[in-house]
Amino acid sequence: MLPQETSRSPEPQRKADITIKLSEFEIPPMQDILLVGKRAPIGPEAVRRMVDAVSPEQYEIVRLNHEVFEAVVVKKSLLKLLPKEKLLPVVIDEGNRIADDNMVVKAQINITIQISRTVDL
Repeated sequence: MLPQETSRSPEPQRKADITIKLSEFEIPPMQDILLVGKRAPIGPEAVRRMVDAVSPEQYEIVRLNHEVFEAVVVKKSLLKLLPKEKLLPVVIDEGNRIADDNMVVKAQINITIQISRTVDL
């Protein structure tokens, strides 16, 4: 015989956790870098038209000879902080770990430059 629920059974507890991340809306709706997969629904030329239409001269498109990605779209201001020869291999390596050739992956990049100088007294 199964135990019957009585009318005095306690109500089950229900909880919800809500996490909200608020950030500034950006035009175009991309971040610092886009990795464009070789078979992604949007190709490098479509991305170029999109970024040129809404924020001209702010992004550079770098064509790649890579097994997964066809191109990288990078914010030019990042390349003033770090040359693309240093930045892109790191981003492509990390993107390659999570993406496939059907995807367009956006990346937010934070670069901190540390400087130490010595002056004569």
